[in-house]
Amino acid sequence: MTSQNFDRGEFLGHPKGLFLLFTTELWERFSYYAMRAILVLYLVDRVSAQGGAGLGWTQADALSLYGTFTGLVYVTPLIGGWLADNYLGQRKAIMLGGALMALGQFTLGAPHAWVPGMETTMFYIGLGTLILGNGLFKPNISTMVGDLYPEGDHRRDGAFTIFYMGINIGAAMAGFLVAWAYTSFGHDAVFEGKEVFVNNWQAGFILAGIGMVISMIIQALWAQKLLGNIGTIPAAQLDKQSQATPRKEPLTAVERDRLKVILVMGLFTIIFWAGFEQAGGLMNLFTNEFTDRTIGSWQVPTAWFQSLNAIFIVIFAPIIASIWVRLGNKEPNSPVKFGFGLVLLAVGFLFMIGAVMEMGGDPTMKSSMWWLVGAYLFHTLGELCLSPIGLSMVTKLAPLRIASLMMGAWFLFIAAANKIGGLVGSLIGHGGEKEEQLANALSIFAGIAITAVISGVILFFMANKLVDWMHGAEDSHTKDELEALEEEVAVTGEHEAMPRN
Repeated sequence: MTSQNFDRGEFLGHPKGLFLLFTTELWERFSYYAMRAILVLYLVDRVSAQGGAGLGWTQADALSLYGTFTGLVYVTPLIGGWLADNYLGQRKAIMLGGALMALGQFTLGAPHAWVPGMETTMFYIGLGTLILGNGLFKPNISTMVGDLYPEGDHRRDGAFTIFYMGINIGAAMAGFLVAWAYTSFGHDAVFEGKEVFVNNWQAGFILAGIGMVISMIIQALWAQKLLGNIGTIPAAQLDKQSQATPRKEPLTAVERDRLKVILVMGLFTIIFWAGFEQAGGLMNLFTNEFTDRTIGSWQVPTAWFQSLNAIFIVIFAPIIASIWVRLGNKEPNSPVKFGFGLVLLAVGFLFMIGAVMEMGGDPTMKSSMWWLVGAYLFHTLGELCLSPIGLSMVTKLAPLRIASLMMGAWFLFIAAANKIGGLVGSLIGHGGEKEEQLANALSIFAGIAITAVISGVILFFMANKLVDWMHGAEDSHTKDELEALEEEVAVTGEHEAMPRN
């Protein structure tokens, strides 16, 4: 589909519709990351005698559920994209998906007093509704960004840079604002003879729902004016007459080699994201339970640390892009960059090992929060080293006649990574003594670090062979800094599993 909206006006050299989509996605990502920041905290928080806080699950059960949820977040877009392409159109899919996501957030935010004895049931209903809505929303919003521009328009790459920045702004806002919500609407209580502060997690979920409603309102008010007919007609209907009957041809030797690269890199993708996704799970719990977050008499909310990744992407993406450009012909190839990403992931977990060791096995002690800042920094640097890989690699290497199939396979790699990440985090155990939890956390952090280093070294040795199998797809054209920056920021798109048109 090509742009039909050249008369809709421009802002900063781009169609105004881009900034509509930017704002819509910003608030949707705010909604998602706000919920993600508090999900496991809500699950493990114990219900108090004064009206309750969370569901009181064990850490292992909470992290396993977290992995299942984030895994399904990458599976359902395959179904939602198919429905939009064949029946709904992108705009209807986005509005329906947004409505379901808002409903899911508000269901999670229903106060316990409204549904006594049904808290867990309501939680599953809310989470399931969120997953279904995500499947309709996620794959369709970025496709419309590409549809704003005709083929060959040089502004398209810059448009995706702006769009991905919207994702990061939304994610960065989420941790700060959701922490304000659950602390500001919490209350002091006496529980088991002790004075405690009860966080209001429901306020956090409701805030996430409000963010989703804002996203829908923006889309409903201005979509027709700024997007015209883009996204209103299912793509299959538009392509039906122009598409020739596809021929069933066997894969050539070159195509088979390129598919090998996708599959091999997919396996290393699972390793990276399974470690990276500890951010919202195990590392989130470690922050809450074992980290000294006090500055003077004030305590930094746990959810604030969930914003570090997005902030670091905005800060360091231009720096990494500049480094690649200045290296010129010495710029590493994509598999080597991926290997660097795995090694940097391991360095991040060395900081987590340092945090545990600082406590000396004594759970009454607290580790410095600067260990966490260092871990998130190196994890983000590792993530930025993946920008030439992932979705971009699939579009370059997959034969056109099975490109959608291979994109779906790549989504499944990421889904598997999230589920495995949850299972790895759940090895912290089903309760037990804090000393045991600390020892298990140390083993998990060390295991991920060792696995990541070994995987990175293997990739370094395989890199030349993988490049050979690409048969020229690993081009060596000279990039300027704007193009390199777009490439680095696009790593967000890979994390969100959002294809570019």
